[in-house]
Amino acid sequence: VQLQASGGGLVQAGGSLRLSCAASGGAFTTYYMGWFRQAPGTEREFVTAISWDGDRTHYTDSVEGRFTVSRDIAKNTVYLQMNSLTFEDTAVYYCAATSYSLRYYYTRSQYYDYWGQGTQVTVSS
Repeated sequence: VQLQASGGGLVQAGGSLRLSCAASGGAFTTYYMGWFRQAPGTEREFVTAISWDGDRTHYTDSVEGRFTVSRDIAKNTVYLQMNSLTFEDTAVYYCAATSYSLRYYYTRSQYYDYWGQGTQVTVSS
C-alpha cells in the first residue's frame, strides 16, 4: 500500500484545513487508517483513526470536536478536516494504515504498517 498525503499549508489561528490521504496498491478497505502528527523536538503523536468501513472513529482529546476524519472507499482516500486550528496544531501530519482494529494498537505508531510522506501544517498565532 502506498499512501500520499496532501493538503497542508499555512493558516491563521481559528482557520481550517482539509488533509487528504490517497491510497494505492493494496486492499485499502482492510485497514484502519490513522493520522499522526509530529512537531519539532517531539514524539510522533496519535491524532485520529477510522475503521475500514468508516463507521468507527477515535480522536485524541486535544482535537475532539475540532477535527473530523472520514474516508471515501470508492476513491481510496481518507480525509482529515481540521477546524478551529491553534498554534499547538502546528506539525507534520502523517497518514498511515494498520491491520489492527483495537484501540490499544491503532493509537500507537509502531503498529502501523504503511506511512505516507507527511504534510506540513503551520498555524500562525
